[in-house]
Amino acid sequence: MTESMTRPPAETAAPDEGAGPPARPRHAPAVLRPALRRVRALPPWSALVAGVLAGGLLGAGYGLLTPARYTATSYVVAVPADASDPASALGFAQAYGRVATQLAVLADAQMWAHVPVTTLRESVRTATSPDAPMVSVSATSSSPEEAADMADAVARALTRHAAASADDTRVELRQFARATEPTEPSSASAAVTGLVGASAGGLLGGLALLVRPRRAGRDGGPPAAPVPGPAPAADVRGQL
Repeated sequence: MTESMTRPPAETAAPDEGAGPPARPRHAPAVLRPALRRVRALPPWSALVAGVLAGGLLGAGYGLLTPARYTATSYVVAVPADASDPASALGFAQAYGRVATQLAVLADAQMWAHVPVTTLRESVRTATSPDAPMVSVSATSSSPEEAADMADAVARALTRHAAASADDTRVELRQFARATEPTEPSSASAAVTGLVGASAGGLLGGLALLVRPRRAGRDGGPPAAPVPGPAPAADVRGQL
């Protein structure tokens, strides 16, 4: 009698009563499977088109929902005294352009602008020219009238501070041009923000198109050959 006939049958392990049902492979729900098939059937360039459309809609929506901003600009000019060097006015204009946004000047300007100092600090910007002793004071606000008032108020406060030290600097500031209420907003329109959003969406869609996984045989190449597995071992138990 062979060993395979005399060997007792192997005991089967009893199922664990506390264990749950065997794990099932995770698949998409049956409701989503048709939608996933339709997504996979779309052409590769659909990601690019979807990115352009989504970016354009988001950009246009941002431009429509964001309130328009208006910018007004006032100008002051540095004038040297009779006995001073005219070239010194250019240097003092550069210095006063940096001082215009300091707290001492803005604290005086809030009395005429009727806005807090924090609003002036966030909304007022100054610029100077390397060729002319002139300082431009620009203010931005959602109201054209408020923007002009803030620019004129800061320019007025700056000239008062310059006049207080004119005996030492031999240079005084004079208002060159008052700010006028702007008629057109300085912020980007909905068309511009829509174009920017469409460009950004197209860029993201193009990147998604480049990094998408390629399926075998889709681009005309041969399908990947199956990897051979190990050969089954010969059952020699019945030959003993």
